[in-house]
Amino acid sequence: MGAVSLIPLPDFPLVGPGDPLDEQIVLAAGTIGFRDGDVVVLAQKIVSKSEGRYVDLRTVAPSPEARRLAGIARKDPRLVELILSESREVMRAVPGVIIVRHRLGLVLANAGIDQSNLPPEGASGEERVLLLPADPDASAAALHLRLERSTGRRLAVLIIDSLGRAWRNGTCGIAIGAAGIDALRDLRERPDLFGRRLETSELGFADEIAAAASLVMGQAAEGRPAVIVRGLSWRESDQSAANLIRPRESDLFP
Repeated sequence: MGAVSLIPLPDFPLVGPGDPLDEQIVLAAGTIGFRDGDVVVLAQKIVSKSEGRYVDLRTVAPSPEARRLAGIARKDPRLVELILSESREVMRAVPGVIIVRHRLGLVLANAGIDQSNLPPEGASGEERVLLLPADPDASAAALHLRLERSTGRRLAVLIIDSLGRAWRNGTCGIAIGAAGIDALRDLRERPDLFGRRLETSELGFADEIAAAASLVMGQAAEGRPAVIVRGLSWRESDQSAANLIRPRESDLFP
């Protein structure tokens, strides 16, 4: 493997519901173009926006359980109702945050529901929030197919989000959708530097790419939601980001 480049796509447009994200990616790439082996990394938010995953809080009727948790977490009961609707179970609720196991299997704060970097509501008075994509792996697979067809290149696609981590301060980019790439690498039985066989090592390859791309994207008003990772060695695979989620029965810290 030679040098690896992280190339943000410049002047990426604001994305709205129904926008053809693959066409916007190709247009934004411009003279950068695409090469065989490029990994196209996309912020979750633009995928959710293109899929119209907005909810107007004015339309949400909170349940008694949502009101109870809202009192604990000091959150809008309508938002808490959405958190519950997007989750399999509530892991913890404390002032400021509700930790849930999302319906996708991810353990994260507030079910990944976000209000940052959303366009102003204007005179309509909407109180919009944005949910995660309904199926990030399916979204990545569809974009992967369309981008390979339109560019004629061998590509992979990752959809990433910034999540907090147990025992660590700060958020870090992780892959919530993946297509075309070996998202999880099994290194067991490979020799180490001194010939010992690795026994338990698995590499969250897609997450490592996500973390690197997240540095380039930024977290605030940078406006760089799409990054090409170029020069990285990877294998084609039918794995998805779901391969990175530890099964509930083997989760030692539920």
